[in-house]
Amino acid sequence: AALLDQAKLEFEELRKKKAAAAKEAEEAASRKNDLEVAAVAGNGQRQGFMILGMHRSGTSMLSGLLHTSCGYKVGGPLIGSAFDNEKGFFERVDVVLQNDEFMRAQGVWWAANVINYNYEQALKDKEEGNIDFEENGKRGLAFLNNPSNAPWLQKDPRMCITLKTWLKLMNNEPAIVFTYRHPLEVAMSLKRREQDFSLERGLRLWIVYNMRAIQNSKGLCVVYSSNDAVLADPMNEVQRISDELTSKCHVPEPPFRLKQEDVDKFIDPNLQHNRKRREEEEQNKEILAKYNDGKCIVRAYDSEEAEGSQARKRETVLYSWAMKIYCDLQSGKA
Repeated sequence: AALLDQAKLEFEELRKKKAAAAKEAEEAASRKNDLEVAAVAGNGQRQGFMILGMHRSGTSMLSGLLHTSCGYKVGGPLIGSAFDNEKGFFERVDVVLQNDEFMRAQGVWWAANVINYNYEQALKDKEEGNIDFEENGKRGLAFLNNPSNAPWLQKDPRMCITLKTWLKLMNNEPAIVFTYRHPLEVAMSLKRREQDFSLERGLRLWIVYNMRAIQNSKGLCVVYSSNDAVLADPMNEVQRISDELTSKCHVPEPPFRLKQEDVDKFIDPNLQHNRKRREEEEQNKEILAKYNDGKCIVRAYDSEEAEGSQARKRETVLYSWAMKIYCDLQSGKA
């Protein structure tokens, strides 16, 4: 009898979960239908966009200019500033925590096993209650699905990995701003910031994040940029991105146009100086390869790994792969 009672309880619990899931699916279908009708009436207008880019690739700087100067909405609460990002990250706490939750259930972390992330498994985990979505995901999703928040901006480097999970949950298709930074700069920045973080690991992550960002945003309206392009001419490059989001991707025009005084307040001159110094230092390095008719040059770099060691060989191979992808991104082949 005890076993029967337990079985009845389990059956009742299962029935409730299925009923709740069915209700949620019905509500999601209703929201999607409402959005489709609105999209047709609004000539396919998108409500907002996501910035995709590897960690340490200038996504915070770009997001900050688009939010604080142009007026794209990000909602909140946001992750606060830190020693390595004094002006802030412009990332919603709830979305970041939900991305961590999606990843954690699959044994993935932002800096480990990201290539193994499965967006369909994440959706299954959500539907079956294996992960918590109520505390953070529901709130973040409500912001992205609310037309009154347009034009919104969502930024979290983890979205390079988890984007397809969110696309299945959203009731509107976002535009994408994809940006990238020199792989060696990213890897070295991570090595300085994180404890026991090798150059090899940073290069591997750079490859995976950029690869997944391109794969996962296929078929969406994408505006392309780069950290170098923003630093070289922040005023015109950021305004170009905003204009193209409206003209190409039909994201509603933001309330303001970028002003030089906004750029001067936000862009750290040291970033531009460091970029020029890196380029000058590279001129003395041995040329390893040339791509794009000689316009993209791959040069030797300083490594802490012993010459001839397995670690050095792995690092060198990853560097060559990353630089080929970097040159392909520059030429538009990637």
